[in-house]
Amino acid sequence: MKGRCKAWATEMNPEHRVRLQAACVLHHRPYRNTSKLLEVFSRDFGRIGLVARGVRRGRSATGSLLQPFAPLLLSWSGRGELCSLTGVEAGGRAHPLTGPKLICGFYMNEVLLRLLHRGDPHPRLYDAYTGSLMRLESEQNVESVLRRFERDLLQEIGYGLSLEHEADSGEPIDPAVLYIYRPDAGPVRKSRGHGDEAVVHGQTLLEIAADNLSEGRSLREAKSLMRGVIDYHLGGKPLHTRSFYWQKSFQ
Repeated sequence: MKGRCKAWATEMNPEHRVRLQAACVLHHRPYRNTSKLLEVFSRDFGRIGLVARGVRRGRSATGSLLQPFAPLLLSWSGRGELCSLTGVEAGGRAHPLTGPKLICGFYMNEVLLRLLHRGDPHPRLYDAYTGSLMRLESEQNVESVLRRFERDLLQEIGYGLSLEHEADSGEPIDPAVLYIYRPDAGPVRKSRGHGDEAVVHGQTLLEIAADNLSEGRSLREAKSLMRGVIDYHLGGKPLHTRSFYWQKSFQ
């Protein structure tokens, strides 16, 4: 009976073999004496957990490649939620982020780790993520890069923002009107009863939708809006990189 049960389990959960999949390392930590546990974001398979065996040995060429913000081509095999890394190749030039840009990169990685389920493919989100890394490296306005990434992330995981119509009336957003953004519904016009809730101008909502954030007020409002929505979907659990960002006065 045991043998039959084992054969049935193997048939229901066959071993996967993936070769040279575009991916980036989101997080890594030591495992046993010479290995690492990796959380990677792959283009066609989503977030994957991998065991990288032997990569912490002194002269491991593989270990030097397995760093965040570096496009990789990964191969792996196994079944279940944790597979074995079987091959690593560079997939392009690593993005040399430093200072505030480095913390922004780690913030994006942490948000992906917290909001993505393992094995859920999001190829468009992967492209948005790698594109954001390129823009972080080359552009000065990191806040605009982060807001675009957050908008695309929420859209791809099913929590897309309603940015062009009022939640209660369905009317088009008025750029001159002040709104309250409800994460579970969308924007509603601010009234006296809303008290001290954070507000956002209709113009800011339209600029987020059009990917045209540039002015100081709009960036500040967009940051507050995205923080509230992401916190809502995280269940109020804090992000470590956000706290570090604040402590270093990069905000």
